[in-house]
Amino acid sequence: MSGVGASSSNGSPRLAGSTTTRRRVADMIDAERSSNFSDVSDEEDNSNGNNGDHHHHYHHPVIRYWLLRSRMFFFAPETWLLKIGDANSWFVTAVQSMRSGRHMGRRIFGGLLLLVFFTVFVKFSLMSGHVDLNGRREHGLFIVQTIKEDWAFAQKIVAEREASDAVKPLPVLEKFPIPEIWMKPNSDNYQKCISRPRNRIRTGTETNGYLLVHANGGLNQMRTGICDMVAVAKIMNATLVLPSLDHESFWTDPSDFKDIFDWKHFIEVLNDDIEIVTSLPPQYAAIKPLHKAPVSWSKASYYRGEMVPLLKRHKVIKFTHTDSRLANNGLASSIQRLRCRTNYEALRYTKEIEELGKILLNRLKKNDEQYIALHLRYEKDMLAFTGCSHNLTAEEDEELRIMRYSVKHWKEKEIDSKEKRLQGGCPMSPREAALFLKAMGYPSTTSIYIVAGEIYGRNSMAAFRSEYPNVFTHTTLATEEELEPFKRYQNRLAALDYILALESDVFVYTYDGNMAKAVQGHRRFEGFRKTINPDRQNFVKLIDLLDEGAIPWEMFSEEVKNLHANRVGAPYIRQSGESPRLEENFFANPFPGCVCNQSQEQMSSLKSYQMSRRRVVLSR
Repeated sequence: MSGVGASSSNGSPRLAGSTTTRRRVADMIDAERSSNFSDVSDEEDNSNGNNGDHHHHYHHPVIRYWLLRSRMFFFAPETWLLKIGDANSWFVTAVQSMRSGRHMGRRIFGGLLLLVFFTVFVKFSLMSGHVDLNGRREHGLFIVQTIKEDWAFAQKIVAEREASDAVKPLPVLEKFPIPEIWMKPNSDNYQKCISRPRNRIRTGTETNGYLLVHANGGLNQMRTGICDMVAVAKIMNATLVLPSLDHESFWTDPSDFKDIFDWKHFIEVLNDDIEIVTSLPPQYAAIKPLHKAPVSWSKASYYRGEMVPLLKRHKVIKFTHTDSRLANNGLASSIQRLRCRTNYEALRYTKEIEELGKILLNRLKKNDEQYIALHLRYEKDMLAFTGCSHNLTAEEDEELRIMRYSVKHWKEKEIDSKEKRLQGGCPMSPREAALFLKAMGYPSTTSIYIVAGEIYGRNSMAAFRSEYPNVFTHTTLATEEELEPFKRYQNRLAALDYILALESDVFVYTYDGNMAKAVQGHRRFEGFRKTINPDRQNFVKLIDLLDEGAIPWEMFSEEVKNLHANRVGAPYIRQSGESPRLEENFFANPFPGCVCNQSQEQMSSLKSYQMSRRRVVLSR
């Protein structure tokens, strides 16, 4: 290969050493920009050629400098680079002239001016471009990026991804199946229905009088009693004074309504239903109220027919008992819904109780772990009341008997503990509860939150912990500082237990007490969360057979699972009984009343609409 017109193998222009042809810098730059970015480094790596025919590009050092300059400052306008090129040529000429000695001072001064001009140019070009000096290197070159370019590029990617997401289906994250032991029962066709009917909104009608109520019993008995009294106040068109709480029950807790419940929230939620005041007005404060204990499980007709005339006459009535004073069934749907609005919306615990409850819940649910809330009602007062002493010592049994006789309003004194247990009338012992959970398939690593007070018996919990060591209570989950404001107040501690029982993955109750009724009903209302109701009567027969060696563990476990396949909290209609005392409690199962079958509700709404339309047509 020879001649000026020849090309190198990569297609780049080649200048022969002897040529005198001059090319503009801009032309050379344009030619170079058509080549690959790696040409500079590749050609420089091959600079050790043996003769003039070797494939060198742009032998002149000034041109090679400006080529590198164009790559480093590619953001500068082309006209600026050309001007810099002309200035540089003038500078080179000036340097050569200085060698000749002519006009030496002028040349030096001109060179200094050029240097100042170049410095100012570089500074302003960087500032005007908002240069991000945190550039990157590619193929050995420093690539400068600007903030504007980065932001625009990022926005472009986001827009493209959003457009792509709108077309393409979202990727499905891999989900591990939930083991059956944690799955809640199917309740897809059921929903909450406690909205207030428009024709039941409170108007400005004059009240018939003021109703004072004394809520009796433990926390959950008082809670459901307050709900009933709100409904009774609606029935009687009475103004309800903020309820007072029981301070003389077993726990002797001095807490009042405002210490446990958010009283302002309570009044606000129920404002369209009934009038609630914090105390009697001055004109009635001096009046001695008429004390009455309403008949248990009464219907609305009782309160309208017997209590309303008394209220109108005396203006202030005090109900001394609130437990189970309203019927479970046979009430207007608006009254049933009001009971649920009070229980599940109006009765919110104080901020201090709610916040600590959330803290303890987060500690239990750390790393999204599942836990069981076990209502282990193996407490001294319950064992004394029921007369159950299975797995206890003779001394402990005698202590319970003495307590039972000391409480005057407990009617049953002489109780056959063994017979009571075989009838299913005793709370499960800790050992029985552990074997029940194990037979149901819950592994020994399961976290168990004990919803109860102090468990009675010296070694009662030893058998339980041997099967399930991860046992927690509000005492072990909370710090001393966190529990300090609650220590003296058993009802406030019971409120913490209520929160953790309600939010548990599985709730298991070992006796049908007031807390078991309140929590299981609330869990049904919140979407039928898994709640296991052990069949104690049949379970104790199985466990006795196991202890006697009559059946192996595998058969025992299979029988327990089969026995409780339909006792996990699935929807079913509340069961009525021969008498109110024997029927299912409204707050244990608010369906029907506050939970509706979605398809039936839609059909009912459609029928109501059709009936109303028919009446309109007939009226014309």
